[in-house]
Amino acid sequence: MKKLLILLVLINSVLFATTTKTKEEAEIKKEAIKAQMKKEKKFAKEQKFYTEKNYDFRSIKVNPKTLKHIPEIEVDDLDMDDVYN
Repeated sequence: MKKLLILLVLINSVLFATTTKTKEEAEIKKEAIKAQMKKEKKFAKEQKFYTEKNYDFRSIKVNPKTLKHIPEIEVDDLDMDDVYN
């Protein structure tokens, strides 16, 4: 009878320990999921700044008429051996 009682106590303690461990793991996972969802909400809110549709690139476009006044650079020699010696 004592052996049966000891066996039941051991089985119950093991089951309780595993239940507690899985509850802790589930809680940790739940917190991680909440943190990731918070990051996703922040990204969804700020995503409008990351798309090219919201930028006006015409303001930085180069006017071809202004390029006529810039002198062209002439290169005499493209020998790069001097650099590597």
